[in-house]
Amino acid sequence: MADTVDKATEMTISGLQKAVDGYITTTGVRYFSPLTNMAVLAEETGEVARVMARVYGDQSTKSGETLNLADELADVMWVVAAIANQTGIDLTEAIERNIVKKTTRDATRHTSNPKLRTNPQE
Repeated sequence: MADTVDKATEMTISGLQKAVDGYITTTGVRYFSPLTNMAVLAEETGEVARVMARVYGDQSTKSGETLNLADELADVMWVVAAIANQTGIDLTEAIERNIVKKTTRDATRHTSNPKLRTNPQE
């Protein structure tokens, strides 16, 4: 799989979707059902939460536990791309629309939020 990623250029969202599809339809044999992929997404999100709780939160690591936030986030993105592929969603278009929505809807929401004026780490 690593051989199919061009290291000289940044991967695009479209490129991610194509890479995931290429892997799933060859090495992975076929897509899991959308419901199974939703369960896998929940599982992977939980793994991100586990790492965050131990690295940035108050939990300590278990003996022999490895923490790799980058890998866990990549797993989440992988499953999101798989779900998008099997449901016919172009994530590039969806994200572009989402940014426009948030930019319009939240134009002053965060800058006028007094809760964001202080640093919670202080």
